[in-house]
Amino acid sequence: MKILITGGAGFIGSHTVKALVARGDEVVIVDDLNDYYDPKLKQDRLDVFLKDVDFEFNKLDISDMGALKEVFSKHKFNCIVHLAAQAGVRYSLENPFAYEKSNNLGTLNILELARHNNVKNVVMASSSSVYGNNQPPFKESDSVDTPISLYASTKKYNELMAHTYHHLFGLNCTCLRFFTVYGPWGRPDMALFLFTKAILEDNTIDVFNKGKMKRNFTYVSDIVAGILSSVDHHYPYEVFNLGGEETVKLTYFIECIEKELNKEAKQNFLPLQPGDVLDTIADISKAREMLDFQPKVNVEDGIKNFVEWYNSYFS
Repeated sequence: MKILITGGAGFIGSHTVKALVARGDEVVIVDDLNDYYDPKLKQDRLDVFLKDVDFEFNKLDISDMGALKEVFSKHKFNCIVHLAAQAGVRYSLENPFAYEKSNNLGTLNILELARHNNVKNVVMASSSSVYGNNQPPFKESDSVDTPISLYASTKKYNELMAHTYHHLFGLNCTCLRFFTVYGPWGRPDMALFLFTKAILEDNTIDVFNKGKMKRNFTYVSDIVAGILSSVDHHYPYEVFNLGGEETVKLTYFIECIEKELNKEAKQNFLPLQPGDVLDTIADISKAREMLDFQPKVNVEDGIKNFVEWYNSYFS
């Protein structure tokens, strides 16, 4: 298959590129390499992590319809894996227009081009944040009409747009609600990266809600397996939770980092932040049944892999 990956220089995107090319797919990347975090890490994913991987790269912003049209004029895509987005719950409180531009307008552009270019299947990244303050474990059938962050509201909007394009134009769309993804080449704004860096540099880490939070931390290779299965299944319109097997307390997550670094963290306990969800726990029974989704990497091994990568990358 020929597959367009938006956000292909990102954390999940780069791992997805590697897996698709490894199995024989032809991959075209679009990514604007923006400065939400250090663009050098994004460039290094392309140049180092994907060094021996064959792909075409196009530096562009998905909110730029003209630039996207040029890419579509050169290729006939069988599938789009749409991972490009402005990420981050807390960042959305201060920079709402970045989310409107990238997540909403950008996604509309992708859906429009998929519609007019007869793309057979679109797989889109959503987020566990859409569940807001729902009672866990979260199921895809739960109401998600009351998001508690601007980021979450854009992800809900993206799901609604995908459903509308399926209903009106017959576009196959699968929306994947990711639960706290982590692993090598991860984002510097995520907890594992922040904590590892701070502990190694002997700085204090901020621990919100005194660490009394639970997460289904999901290793990146498990997420990629769910993406690839969605690419292959061509469901008309579905939403799936992709989450880890274990429910992990944030305090235990920190203990695992301390163990791998052989160093104790200095912790600054803070209240729950606006927009944050207390517990994000996934019911993955639907993904198990329809995508054969089977998370394989436990949090101890996942953190070990990340720390090994971190020490190597920054050595």
